[in-house]
Amino acid sequence: MSNTSCANPEYMDYLLQVKRLKTYFYIPEGLVKAVNDVSFHVHHSDIVGIVGESGSGKSVTALSILGLILWPPGRIVDGEVIFRKNDLRKLPQSYLRNIRGRDISMIFQEPMTSLNPSYTIGRQISEVYLAHTNLTKKEALDNAKDMLDKMQIPSPSKRIFEYPHNLSGGMRQRVMIAMALCCNPGLILADEPTTALDVTIQAQILDLMETLQKKYQTSIILITHNLGIVAEFTSRVIVMYSGKIVEEAPVEEIFENPLHPYTVGLLDSIPTVGRKVSGQKKRLPEIPGTVPSMWNLPRGCNFHPRCSRKKEICEKEEPLLAEIKQGAEVHGGPFLAAIYS
Repeated sequence: MSNTSCANPEYMDYLLQVKRLKTYFYIPEGLVKAVNDVSFHVHHSDIVGIVGESGSGKSVTALSILGLILWPPGRIVDGEVIFRKNDLRKLPQSYLRNIRGRDISMIFQEPMTSLNPSYTIGRQISEVYLAHTNLTKKEALDNAKDMLDKMQIPSPSKRIFEYPHNLSGGMRQRVMIAMALCCNPGLILADEPTTALDVTIQAQILDLMETLQKKYQTSIILITHNLGIVAEFTSRVIVMYSGKIVEEAPVEEIFENPLHPYTVGLLDSIPTVGRKVSGQKKRLPEIPGTVPSMWNLPRGCNFHPRCSRKKEICEKEEPLLAEIKQGAEVHGGPFLAAIYS
């Protein structure tokens, strides 16, 4: 690794730094800037949440970190992805293949489509060990059984010989987490790890991830729509909209003092038991409209067609991400005085 190192003292305090990342898709309808000038960092043993509506660029950001954007139609056109002082975009594909699964792992959104239906659970977990360690097939299978035991899957000696369709949704998700943790990676990208699971199983999966994160000191980027999970599980929150970060701050700051109108709208739309105004039931607020077409974005601020606080400047100028206070940034910081006046 030393021969391809791109070390820079600027990144020494971070496990990961994404800098001005741009990932575009070239489709017949037009140019889709799915990730458009995105920058953020992850500290060691940190848990960072990325939230936003579908189509905001969350999953594409995670796939871009691992270099899993396929051409055609997608391409990472610019930016840096600095992991442990190395710019992953400058490393040969052979190095990237070694990093994936060993140093950076990903838990994909739907385990039923991510697991191979033709192979047993034990074989699929064993492949991670065989690809990144010097273990024999028997040793790899024994380690796979141990990982299932750590995931609190009952009868692991039996489960390693079963196929994905034999397992429940919660168990399949545990298998995905087991595969992600096989080589004790420094970073896990968890893309909607509790989607399609009932509330009880969601809680079990999140508790398990938190326990393992503390045990192995692994950093996690958690991509989710669930703001309740973000509030309980993360230390810092990144809010994305139409391929850009519109706000980033510590989780307490986001929930207590949201700045961007989109963040305010997301938080206001959280259901609250017994929500009433003057003794009357209050209708749950919603963000009007829909996420704009990514190949036909509005001029100025992408959010202004849906924003109740928009001003004339919002329709003309594209706001920039600006630091409002230490550790807290918001899209359009210079505009906020006008927006909230």
